[in-house]
Amino acid sequence: MQRILILSGVVLVLAGLLWPWLVKSGLGRLPGDIIIRRDNFRFYFPIVTSLLVSAVLTFLFWLFKK
Repeated sequence: MQRILILSGVVLVLAGLLWPWLVKSGLGRLPGDIIIRRDNFRFYFPIVTSLLVSAVLTFLFWLFKK
């Protein structure tokens, strides 16, 4: 359990540090992400981006487990 928490923390820190470059690459604005814009309101739900990141992380965890 401790290993998972530490690894999750490291992944979150790396994602935070790499976020400016990830946004420029288009990762945060994939087709299928939900964006609702109104006058004084903006709602952004990155469902496709979340699925892609989840699939990549699952694959990486699977690789490191073997």
